[in-house]
Parts: sequence; structure tokens; C-alpha cells
Amino acid sequence: MAILRTALLLGTLTAIFLLVGYIFAGIAGATIALVLALLLNFVSYWYSDSFVLKLYKAKKYENKKIQAIIEKIAKKAEIPVPPLYIVDMKVPNAFATGRSPKHSAVAVTKGLMDTLTDEEIEGVLAHEMSHIKNRDTLVSTMAATIAGAISWLAYAFYFSNNEEKSPLSFVFLFILAPFAAMLIQLAVSRSREYGADKTGAMMADPLKLADALEKISASAKSMPIAGNSSTAHLFIINPFRAGALTGLFSTHPSTESRVKILRAMKK
Repeated sequence: MAILRTALLLGTLTAIFLLVGYIFAGIAGATIALVLALLLNFVSYWYSDSFVLKLYKAKKYENKKIQAIIEKIAKKAEIPVPPLYIVDMKVPNAFATGRSPKHSAVAVTKGLMDTLTDEEIEGVLAHEMSHIKNRDTLVSTMAATIAGAISWLAYAFYFSNNEEKSPLSFVFLFILAPFAAMLIQLAVSRSREYGADKTGAMMADPLKLADALEKISASAKSMPIAGNSSTAHLFIINPFRAGALTGLFSTHPSTESRVKILRAMKK
């Protein structure tokens, strides 16, 4: 059911992308949109992992204790052992990236290593490696890429069209298309977070993962970071400053709901 739902959401995103092209430039516009969608997905498929690691200046991390944990989880998940990276960031957090289990990486922040216990770190790593096992990083990156491109394509067609623009096209461009694209991309991210929590809890202690989520969430609220919020869906907890209507526009389910489900798994 989760795979079907994700496929439907990604299909809807692509449909919106093609619709924008068609509305503003007919069949030719839809064709351009299709070519762009294929190109964007190709680039995000092959280069998203290296791009994200470079964006956060992640460096290879040598830590025998953490490496042993990763190897243990990888064995349970039946995936290759991903390389470990560290990000020089004070707030505790972690993310996984890569197009497949054979081409993936896990990154932890310095704050995570300094704040969490070994058991909590194991829970976090189990969550992130669940994303790798389920190929969530690829799906989320492709969804974010298409969602962002929808707005860009609409702007390009709108301002390159010299004909008189109707109020309806203005509403579609500036409100409906970006809004729909954003909601679908967020829905993909949220469903994947619940799935990674569940799979991760099967490979580590769900109570320790719940404790880790509470600590990371508290730090994110007290010390939000500045940066590219388009990558928020990659982190185990959104590290960026929350705005208005947080519940509707959050890339993640609420920490409270995630913790409640994890604690129930231990009963």
C-alpha cells in the first residue's frame, strides 16, 4: 500500500508538471516539460548523494564503535555497509542519501555524537539505514526535484509568453501549481518517515529511537539552523526554523505522533 501511494503521489507530481507546460504552451510545452522531468530525474538519480554531502561539507568519519553499530544494522537489514560521514554541526541530527543500497551514505552531526547515548545513536542509525533499505532517499529526492521544478517551469512559460495573461493563469501559476506540488512532496516525505521509524524499530530498541527523536526535536526547536530548507526531508528531524502552519507544511510527521507509535511497539 505504501509503495502504491508513493507511486501515485510521484505520478501526480509529474502530471502537474506536464499540465503546467500544456496550459502555457500547448503540446510543445507539455513535451518540453516531459523532457525536463526526465532530465531532472536522471540528474537527481545519479548525483543527489554527492550533492547533499558536499552541500553540508560532510567528511568521512572514522569511529570504530559507530562503525560496529552500522555493520550490525546493515547485517540485519541485509544491505551493504554504507560509508559513514560526519557534519560539523552543533545540533544533533542525521541523514541518509544515495540512489540505492549499493550507492548510499549515512551522515551524523557532531552534535548527535555529543548529545545522544550509544543506544540512542543506534536507533537513529537504524532509522536512517531503513531509508536506504527502502530506497526512500531516491524517492524523496526525485519528489523534491519535480516539485521545485513545477514552480520554475510555470514562471518560465508565464513570463516568456507575450500574449495577454488571464487572471486564471495567474492563479494557477502563483498559487495552485506550487501549492499542490508542495503538498504532494511533503506527503511523500511524511509517509516515508513513518515507514523508516517502523523498520528501524525492528532493528534497534524502539524506546531508544523514541528518546533520540525527543532530544533531537528539542534541540531543533531551541537551536534551528540556517540553510537550504529544500533538504529538510533528508534529516531525521527537520533542523530548520519552523514557520506558520507548521503541521500542514512540515516535511515530517509530528515528533509526538512518531514517539507515541514507537513506544506502543514495545508494549
